[in-house]
Amino acid sequence: MPPDVLESLNSGDTAWVLAASALVLLMTPGLAFFYGGMSRSKSVLNMMMMSFGTIALVSVIWVLYGYSLAFSGDVGNGLIGNLDKIGLKDTLLTASGTSPELAFVAFQLMFAIITPALISGAIADRVKFGAWMVFVGIWVTVVYLPVAHWVFYFGDTSKTGDGGWLADSVLALDFAGGTAVHINAGMAALALALVVGKRVGWPKEQMRPHNLPFVLLGAGLLWFGWFGFNAGSALAANGQAAVAFVNTQVATGAAALGWIIVEKLRHGKSTTLGLASGAVAGLVAITPACASVNPLGAIAIGLIAGALCAVAIGLKYRLGFDDSLDVVGVHAVGGITGALLIGLFATGTVTGILTPESDGVNGLLMGGGLEQLGRQAIGVVAVGAFSFVATWIIAKLLDVTMGLRVTPEDEVSGIDQAAHAETAYDLGPSTGGGTGALAAAVAAAKEKPAGKPADRKVEA
Repeated sequence: MPPDVLESLNSGDTAWVLAASALVLLMTPGLAFFYGGMSRSKSVLNMMMMSFGTIALVSVIWVLYGYSLAFSGDVGNGLIGNLDKIGLKDTLLTASGTSPELAFVAFQLMFAIITPALISGAIADRVKFGAWMVFVGIWVTVVYLPVAHWVFYFGDTSKTGDGGWLADSVLALDFAGGTAVHINAGMAALALALVVGKRVGWPKEQMRPHNLPFVLLGAGLLWFGWFGFNAGSALAANGQAAVAFVNTQVATGAAALGWIIVEKLRHGKSTTLGLASGAVAGLVAITPACASVNPLGAIAIGLIAGALCAVAIGLKYRLGFDDSLDVVGVHAVGGITGALLIGLFATGTVTGILTPESDGVNGLLMGGGLEQLGRQAIGVVAVGAFSFVATWIIAKLLDVTMGLRVTPEDEVSGIDQAAHAETAYDLGPSTGGGTGALAAAVAAAKEKPAGKPADRKVEA
């Protein structure tokens, strides 16, 4: 690297960004377990494949042109980047703050991966895997990359109007992706669920989670990885990362409590699914606000988000849309809640932590006015509306051209077997097509002469 670039690098910051990138990547397998456990047993592999397939596809897109469109110089009006860094051109010997630019490339790649993966939960049990992969490629290009540019690209920080329009002109705060990731994915999930339609038998048929330990495992992996998501967004091992880390923890705990309290009051029981879902709702809500509020504000955001999301997931039954795994109720509602509450709970002691000479940004309840709340509302409406409309158009075009849904017969019998020729739980001939260990033992027993002890033992 050139001497001036080497002088700007900090090994501690670089190590933290790379570690945070790995933590964020872990979130997508965690999501696969979370969604997989919530799915029915006959479609769990397909559900998990949607997350892992997204990792593979978006990783390639990001290098080819994704990073360039999201984080290179603005084409005009803060709407999209250019292609100057296509194929990661000119990024090998450059710095991004105190880390190599490639570390920032890796970190933001993990955000680009998990955002479309979040959408998949809304259309569980009924979408062709090939159609899903085509949808992800188009959606990342048309929806995610522009929104990431709006929210995350600041351009030349010494002047205004050089970056994405929400970040640099509107000055909406979104530290780690409440709008770019969660509102974006949540509203896209709503549009896609509407186009795809309801599952066979929904809502009359009970479609309960098939593996709650998987759900808890997935929630735990998401919780762990989210420290990279939020604290890593400081892009340095500094005080801002520390406050984001603490806020992430306490907001998540508060949201889990808020959810199970609502469950207890409404239904008389607090469930493991509710606690896991509440934790995810808190993670979602604190994401945009984790470097804008103090820990007490984080607890308030968590409690509010946990309670609101617990109520919101029931709206799909009243409104008649089949959001299979409550992506809209958790990610759209949670993201909107967190983004707007910045306008109430933001405090200058946190927003100005890296620039103590400035006053920072204060929300309405912390001595500020309505200005920041208005900015947050603009970000919420702009991203939500764009994501919904663009996703609906993409989904409609794909549905007309290649078809999004599997056949009703394959949906009822199980999409895992129909789409992937596999089953998650190979317990015998009826579920594994005769390929499991038990099936092989039974087949071998049938070939032996009758009456031997070994035969009776196997049959028993």
